Amino acid sequence: MNKHQAWGKEHSPFHPGEQELQRRTGMRDQMEKFARRVVRPTMPDQHRAFYGQLPYIVVGSVDDEGWPWATLLAGKPGFISSPEAGTLHINASPLSADPLRAGLTLGAPLGLLGIDLATRRRNRVNVRVVEAGTSTIALSVDQAFGNCPQYIQTRDVRFIREPGTPPTDENTEHLTTLDDGARHMIENADTLFVSSYIPTESNADVEGVDVSHRGGRPGFVKVDGDTLTVPDYSGNFHFNTLGNFLVNPKAGLVFVDFSTGDLLMLTGTVELLFEDNAEVQAFKGAERAWRFTLHRGLRLKDALPLRWSFEEFSPNSLITGDWKETAATLAAEAKREEWRPYRVARIEDESSVIRSFYLEPADGDGLLPYEAGQYLTLRVTPAVCDKPVIRTYTLSSAPGDSLYRISVKREADGVVSSHLHDTLKPGAIIEAKAPRGNFYIDAQEKRPAVLLAGGVGITPMISMARHVAREGFRTRHIRPLTIFHSAQTTGQRAFFDEFRGMAFRTEEAIRYFSFVDRPAENEKPGGDFSGVGYITADVLRQTLVLDDYDFYLCGPKPFMQALYDTLRGLGVRDGRIFAEAFGPASLERQPDTGSEPAEVPAEEAEGAVIKFAKSGFEQRWSKGDATILETAEAHGLAPEFGCRNGACGSCAVKLKAGVVAYRSQPTGAHKDDEVLICCAVPGEGTDTVEIDL
Repeated sequence: MNKHQAWGKEHSPFHPGEQELQRRTGMRDQMEKFARRVVRPTMPDQHRAFYGQLPYIVVGSVDDEGWPWATLLAGKPGFISSPEAGTLHINASPLSADPLRAGLTLGAPLGLLGIDLATRRRNRVNVRVVEAGTSTIALSVDQAFGNCPQYIQTRDVRFIREPGTPPTDENTEHLTTLDDGARHMIENADTLFVSSYIPTESNADVEGVDVSHRGGRPGFVKVDGDTLTVPDYSGNFHFNTLGNFLVNPKAGLVFVDFSTGDLLMLTGTVELLFEDNAEVQAFKGAERAWRFTLHRGLRLKDALPLRWSFEEFSPNSLITGDWKETAATLAAEAKREEWRPYRVARIEDESSVIRSFYLEPADGDGLLPYEAGQYLTLRVTPAVCDKPVIRTYTLSSAPGDSLYRISVKREADGVVSSHLHDTLKPGAIIEAKAPRGNFYIDAQEKRPAVLLAGGVGITPMISMARHVAREGFRTRHIRPLTIFHSAQTTGQRAFFDEFRGMAFRTEEAIRYFSFVDRPAENEKPGGDFSGVGYITADVLRQTLVLDDYDFYLCGPKPFMQALYDTLRGLGVRDGRIFAEAFGPASLERQPDTGSEPAEVPAEEAEGAVIKFAKSGFEQRWSKGDATILETAEAHGLAPEFGCRNGACGSCAVKLKAGVVAYRSQPTGAHKDDEVLICCAVPGEGTDTVEIDL
């Protein structure tokens, strides 16, 4: 392999700052191997040809006080040339006020970004100045590599005057604070370029200046006085920019007004914000962020002889957030334990028995983030009830969606499901608590997953599949999924077209199989469904390698128990089988050999007194009597509850005195000083249990 094809040096193509961030994300070894193939000490021929086609290039430099800057140089295609693989020539000169002009000294490091907004193609090259004349800059190459097209908005470009011709009125404004014009430009930007650097010490070919693109939806950069906050999305894991920040926390930014050719150039200090930061957690699509504080800046009016016309957003940008949404999410976080009002935005039928309700916050705050597979706890008052009734429904929407979606099956004797189907109309208000639950999927896990659903048990599975597909697009790693869905008829089956569309778009990384008990005479396998009858061991053997999968089960109790037993019979470990949050209390499991024994529930007391502190009621209780919830109801109290098996957490009440035992091990979230009264009774060793009711 010759020197134009790979790194070929003993030392790493990454400096310690870049390596540290790769370690933090678990990508260090993988990136070292990958970069040694794609990072080159010279430019491949296709990169050399690409630079020769560009009418502009982004340049990062450092001034004599050690502050980084970013700018753009323009010229007719061909103004950049590569006489040989290790050199670049740029036939252009920066404006007199541009800090780049003073930074073009012999041996000075520069970062270059060749980017074509029309095609989303970009390449990076780090160089050093060999010669700088009045109109030509000669550069030697240290590193060259390609970049992915993510987060680049497409734009068409045209010249409005000959390059090299100065603007009619060259107007330079020096800034020590961000004025209204600068704030407006930044708050409406969907693109910026950022320069960073570390001083050259031991390995000049991995140290020096870097310049990079950042993009998102308008509003992706937050302005707070002279401080900017910029989210950092999933990228190529080189961490060139953030790695530089870790070593030398300074940055140079340039914002381009694509309609006027103005440049807003800023330099300042940087603080890195990692995943434990509340703003990072609330910003859709962000994996970390960085906060820039202005040192000084320049506004160069009509600096470029180019104008760009907007074409379309990057699909990656469209699945990210902005700071207005983030503020609404943070406001909602403060209400996490409260009942919040939600407006029914729209209603759609998914099958003959399942209807979806799309919910938006009616209090002006945002949606709380959730995991794919979690559920929403609703509180409604059907006409046949004289008080509110609580139910839990799995979210069939996916994390990142703009609305919550629940998909509800009409049950013959279901008071709440009938109320939702018959009464709820668009515009109606219902109450709900924050999503919760322990049944969800990790889209970043490498191990393939199998989703097994019966009937309306498909609702968490559509959320999981949509989340995995979206994360695969965002991160360029898709977790392999196989979905099996069993339904009585094709008319009762939900999300069939959506699953098949996902399989097509992911090139079968997500596979979907539909089994129907009673197909119609005109329905044929292979088109209308995959098979007739149950999901059997033979079906699983024929479809899966049965090597190492995670299995997720959701559906009626007999369905889940039968499939659980089938999987165990096929040799699947108990620890690889996950069941929907409302099911584990009744699923009879077979522990793996050598596994930790299941937690033994505390023994019930032989006898005790249950006291309700607020109402003043007391009840003598004996072993085998009703739960605390049932006892409260017998006294005319109306505590909140949902599932009655400890799964949803709706019945959590503060325990003021005594200890309790659980008749089924609860899975619902609750605080340390709370008990889930739906399955709790007085525990052994206590004479009195006092509940805050």
